[in-house]
Amino acid sequence: MPHTTYTLESVRRSNLGAVLRSLHVLGPQSRSELGARLALARSTTGQLVADLASRGLVYEDASAPSGAPGRPSPVVQPASKRIAALAIEVAVDSLAVALVGLGGQIHSLTRIDHDPSRLGPGETVEDLVPLVQAQLAGAPGGCRVLGVGVAFHGVVRRHDGFVHLSPNLGWRDVPLGAMLSSRLPIQAPIIVANNADMGALAEQARGAARGMDDIVYLHGEVGIAGGIIAGGNPLEGTAGCAGEVGHMLVNPVGLPCPCGASGCWETEAGELALLRHAGRAGDGLRPAAVAAILCEAQQEVPAARAAVQAVGQWLGVGIATLVNIFNPELVVLGGFFGQLYPQVETVLREQVRTRALSPARNFVNIVPATLGADAAVLGAAELIFAPVVADPTLVPVQSDSSE
Repeated sequence: MPHTTYTLESVRRSNLGAVLRSLHVLGPQSRSELGARLALARSTTGQLVADLASRGLVYEDASAPSGAPGRPSPVVQPASKRIAALAIEVAVDSLAVALVGLGGQIHSLTRIDHDPSRLGPGETVEDLVPLVQAQLAGAPGGCRVLGVGVAFHGVVRRHDGFVHLSPNLGWRDVPLGAMLSSRLPIQAPIIVANNADMGALAEQARGAARGMDDIVYLHGEVGIAGGIIAGGNPLEGTAGCAGEVGHMLVNPVGLPCPCGASGCWETEAGELALLRHAGRAGDGLRPAAVAAILCEAQQEVPAARAAVQAVGQWLGVGIATLVNIFNPELVVLGGFFGQLYPQVETVLREQVRTRALSPARNFVNIVPATLGADAAVLGAAELIFAPVVADPTLVPVQSDSSE
């Protein structure tokens, strides 16, 4: 068993990280609240806050009077206007670029339709450049952008941003990380990761799965992407393929999938499956057609209602398999699935009840995501913040640390 040596400096660095993480995830707190939450002495808390402030990572603001005797306790806040990340989402239907401040505050976000005639890697990167330029130009004065996090809808090798495959975009073997590094107008680290992994990270930090260590996040769109957190750690896999649950076999006699196989889960439970079941597979405006079907199903239009229930049943079949494999405490449904869930909850839960092992199903809950369309960009920002939150000394002391 490896021996860990603790020094005063390593303990101090760990405590700095604990204070910053508490502020980053839970929001503004007084020194006394921080000390009580982290079991730190008052003097220690003060020293740690002063250190973080000297690095421009936090600042203190006078709190409103609480009615209690004595002076109000200053509130420690994450310096969201001083420290930020650029977050990008590359989806099948849209491109999004956001400036996200420390603490998860989205300062600005622009989302545009992903032009069907410009889905190629080169065109996509070219379309991202002006969006990034606009976000950087509108950043608060003195803001330091630590890096660029990219949530990509496909199989990504995270350490260099190499895209192995994105069936729904038609990409294969694309060095996306290198392409972005050469074209984006920013000198900062760029990290590319799978969109559902980023959704899982965001929902765990700020959404429906806050504080939970074993979760499965499912994002429904054209396809199905999954993000797995097991024992508190994201599950990536050797090639970055962990969580590609949309391509697990659920129907041995099912339809061909863009990945080259047949009977994949996303052929039975994605948006295209809903359109097919409703007899609208040829509809050109897919998001609008999906929204119309969900609306009609709510109004008990028979064809729409039957289509929604068919997709809900297959969604439950796949979730039951994932519950058996990963034994999560929570399954979070994002994207299209979050919209679908209220109408299919009964049939979905029935599939899980009859197909999942009782020890696993008895301890799992299934809920819609709470962060909506912002989940992927918030998760991408977390990729950039993570090293600094773990070790705030990576940010040097500033000559002017005022907010």
